[in-house]
Amino acid sequence: MKILMIEDNHSVCEMMAMFFKKEGWQYEFAYDGVASEEKFSAAPHEWDVILLDLNLPKKDGMQVAADIRRLSTTVPLIMLTARDSESDQVLGLEIGADDYVTKPFSPITLIARIKALQRRSQLSTTQGAQHPDQDRFDIKTKHFKMDTKTREVYMYGKPVKDLTPKEFDLLKTLASKPRQVFTRSQLLQLVWDYEYYGDERTVDAHIKKLRQKLETVGPQVIQTVWGVGYKFDDEGNE
Repeated sequence: MKILMIEDNHSVCEMMAMFFKKEGWQYEFAYDGVASEEKFSAAPHEWDVILLDLNLPKKDGMQVAADIRRLSTTVPLIMLTARDSESDQVLGLEIGADDYVTKPFSPITLIARIKALQRRSQLSTTQGAQHPDQDRFDIKTKHFKMDTKTREVYMYGKPVKDLTPKEFDLLKTLASKPRQVFTRSQLLQLVWDYEYYGDERTVDAHIKKLRQKLETVGPQVIQTVWGVGYKFDDEGNE
């Protein structure tokens, strides 16, 4: 595991370095928005996880997050934020962050979040490897097909592009059981692999962004079941 931590507080970086070493992970630090983009853009595919503070000198963390997503739609991105407003957290998730941790945070909690993202990535790879090439689309419905090995998604015969890791996993969870209603709490546990302590805004923010991407190829397939949660259903769409 190789981690890029973008954080201007040197004390926080020093503290996390001890925990990264204990886990046996490689890591590098960037202390402002401009330096972080230079470091990431030099080798965008060599990083396994990005940890991004939103309050950065020289360039705001939200803009850094957007720029990272333009270079890579798949690298897992965890926001570190002292901003406690709902709008900031939701905006970060909509830009493409997979997770967020509010400061002050426990290093153990952050390590657990990183491991959860890693487990999800490994699980997707393992599941995909079990499917032979001749039947590579292992999730299929009337207008939808997904290859969990190559992480390709097609709807209405068109590719769905630029899904973040969490958007892909969320779509995979819903589409694997068409017309089954998932509560927000269930989706938090299944997709994020841990409890969010009731913070269901995370699911709503990802659903909103996922719907926007799906709507570029055809009619909407993620339906809201008011008072309960969400379901995938493309049976009625032509």
